[in-house]
Amino acid sequence: MNDEKLKKQLGANLVSYRKQFHLTQAALAEKLNYSDKAVSKWERGESMPDVITLVQLSQLFEVTVDDLLRDPEALPEDANVVERTVDKVITKTMKKKADKGIICKLCSLLVWFVALLFFVVISSIGYPNSWVSFFYAIPANAIVLLSLRSAWRDFRRNEWYISIIMWGTLLSIFVSLLIFLHWNTWKVFLLGIPGQAAIFLWFRMYRPGEEAAHV
Repeated sequence: MNDEKLKKQLGANLVSYRKQFHLTQAALAEKLNYSDKAVSKWERGESMPDVITLVQLSQLFEVTVDDLLRDPEALPEDANVVERTVDKVITKTMKKKADKGIICKLCSLLVWFVALLFFVVISSIGYPNSWVSFFYAIPANAIVLLSLRSAWRDFRRNEWYISIIMWGTLLSIFVSLLIFLHWNTWKVFLLGIPGQAAIFLWFRMYRPGEEAAHV
């Protein structure tokens, strides 16, 4: 069984189970912390959720993962083929998920290593307050993780990463001005209030997605 056929089978089953539970695409997406655009793609057979989401779907619809992936028109004797396909998909997806997790951790480690290297070098030549570099590692780390997950089309934590980038940058500016210029510019954090509100509204605006018409 090829991947395209499996996607089509999953999509047909998702539509069936979703309608049985009287859920719209937006309502299902809300429960899974995805956009309904992603749900629409699953139902059209253009993409597949990861294995964790498959398990969440099976629990939500009170069925097994096998049921979600089984051919709606298949005869009972095809069950073994479905089970083997499920095992293959789960193994492959878990490996990809583990690899991405390792990549994120390694990139974060690299960011903090650069901050530590900067601290060691600058402090070794007698430059004071070089520890400020660690504050800049906070937004830098969030930028790296945001870039990686966006490249993988995993947007579930983008709101958190963008918020960390904004507040981390404001914190770095505040500490730098306080340490190097002795300016107590705590009011710089006030800029984060409208910024955070804008981030919140932006992600709420796009949460329903563009494809509610497919419901």
